[in-house]
Amino acid sequence: MQSPAAAPRATPVALVHFALAMGGFAIGTTEFATMSLLPYFADGLHIDAPTAGHVISAYALGVVIGAPLLAVMGARMSRRVLLIVLMGMFALFNGLSALAPSYEWMLVFRFLSGLPHGAYFGIAALVAASLVPVNQRSQAVGRVLLGLTIATVIGVPLANWLGQAVGWRWGFGVVAVLSLLTVALVWAFAPRDAADRTVNPLRELAALANGQVWLTLGISAIGFGGMFCVYTYVASTMLEVTHASAGMIPVVLAIFGMGMTAGNLIVPRFADRALMPTAAILLTSSAAMLALYPFTAGNIWSLSLNVFAIGFAGSLGPVLQTRLMDVAGEAQALAAALNHSAFNTANALGPWLGGMAIAAGYGWTSTGWVGALLALGGLAICGVAIWAEKRDRVPAPAACC
Repeated sequence: MQSPAAAPRATPVALVHFALAMGGFAIGTTEFATMSLLPYFADGLHIDAPTAGHVISAYALGVVIGAPLLAVMGARMSRRVLLIVLMGMFALFNGLSALAPSYEWMLVFRFLSGLPHGAYFGIAALVAASLVPVNQRSQAVGRVLLGLTIATVIGVPLANWLGQAVGWRWGFGVVAVLSLLTVALVWAFAPRDAADRTVNPLRELAALANGQVWLTLGISAIGFGGMFCVYTYVASTMLEVTHASAGMIPVVLAIFGMGMTAGNLIVPRFADRALMPTAAILLTSSAAMLALYPFTAGNIWSLSLNVFAIGFAGSLGPVLQTRLMDVAGEAQALAAALNHSAFNTANALGPWLGGMAIAAGYGWTSTGWVGALLALGGLAICGVAIWAEKRDRVPAPAACC
């Protein structure tokens, strides 16, 4: 018989991180797979491809709006309960996307699907980091984001295969199933924290008055744009410049995902020792690899190596997420969620600028040059953030007399 004084055994941290990463896997699958399913749901909903692209934009808009809104609205909730609610919403709206009867309803359901995306990642990062020592926070956040990066290697091909084999609706349906699995895992393993009814949700808005928060979000919104600039058009580049077969496109996209996964496993260990220097190094290497892209695109082997390196620099995500924990003060939830609003701003900015360069006649590989400039822009903002932090640490001179 158990002693009354015996405490319940704590859930291993690895299981909690796995549960949270499963949500990232579901989100990453739908975010990236929607692009590969576009021709199929465009045909199924009787619309052309450019019009179908608005469905992807609607999801990104939902992320940008939903991240801060739901983070503030859920400030008084238990983080465990909030995560369950967010993934329940994600399951519902992805399930409805699979059943959408028309283009107009598809737009609505994809927008609603995007709402919980940023808030989930933000809260999941805070929960993951709270379970480890301070000097291991970036590694904990990286484990959560591993779900998203592994989705680009496994989840996206699976959803695409389902879309081709049994219909595009199943590509969204499998995401709903993965989301429900996340709900069950979070319910079983996440720490059972109490709701803090004393919290003033408006306190979260204090993050918006902090210059370092905006600088960090700027690094994400601009610096990440370079990666998306190339990723969006890599398939077309392979067909038009590399002259690779269509069957090689999923392979190269999976290599990109492998690069992101490797980065999320390796880079956070260095970020926990020197956070902002690591961010600066990643942005510098990203600019270099993106600038090399036009020179590697002519050969499938050199292109694959280059795409892997570009994906590796995507490990900037957990670095910036940890940075926001340092500078957000008491507005942790809002700042953490806003990082994913910034990330999706980059997801819109990079392809838009890359598309302008292609339309202007500079060719498919011009996305590499545009991406390099965006990475350098993120590096410049990173330099400003480091300079401003050092300036603020300098003590004011003692008053005379």
